[in-house]
Amino acid sequence: MTSKIEELRQRFNSEISSADSHQAIENLRIEYLGRKGALRDLLSQMASLPVEEKPKAGILINEFKNELTAALDKKASEFKTASVSKNPSEYFDITMPGVSQEAGRKHPLTQVTEEICDIFTRMGFETVQGPQIETEYYNFEALNIPINHPSRDAFDTFYLDLKPQKKNNKDYQWLLRSQTSTVQIRVMEKRKPPLKIIAPGRVFRPDATDASHSFMFHQIEGLLVDKKVTFAQLKNCL
Repeated sequence: MTSKIEELRQRFNSEISSADSHQAIENLRIEYLGRKGALRDLLSQMASLPVEEKPKAGILINEFKNELTAALDKKASEFKTASVSKNPSEYFDITMPGVSQEAGRKHPLTQVTEEICDIFTRMGFETVQGPQIETEYYNFEALNIPINHPSRDAFDTFYLDLKPQKKNNKDYQWLLRSQTSTVQIRVMEKRKPPLKIIAPGRVFRPDATDASHSFMFHQIEGLLVDKKVTFAQLKNCL
């Protein structure tokens, strides 16, 4: 049985090396692995073997079958890859209409924010961003919110477990900003009037989540500092 398998192996290796098409590979598959193929013939010959030799013969035939299958699959894959690179139209219908990729859409909050910023930009305002993680100084102290104000309580503000920041000889805790007014303070620290800005952004407060409340929401506020600014101008902007 071993000699017969080796003879078939040599013949198969010779034939598969000269196979030059998918059809040739399929013909080899039928010739060796088909219902009337060489492997089936080997299995039928096992009946004439002594009982003690049958298990070993079965193992050899099964290993040979796996070897043939792997070789045929590899050859078919190599041929397909080479053929596609040479002539893609054999495997792909290049006349078919393409499938368009749908572009993503901006979130409604982003759309509204951008629209509001565009309106204020046309009125001469500058859009300014600020950090979402702030200190008590910018979120409360610089806005004249006293230490005993309810909004500074842990029930109304997300305090962070970080090393305090020292400013003006005082330690200030870090927190998630609860208002975009922090941006106003940062701008006024760095610039002199006239100022004409809007500050959009996320803010955070530990509110119970329901249909109209969330622990994170958005604010947009403006700051206009200049000479001869009147309440009528504020009404006009709004």
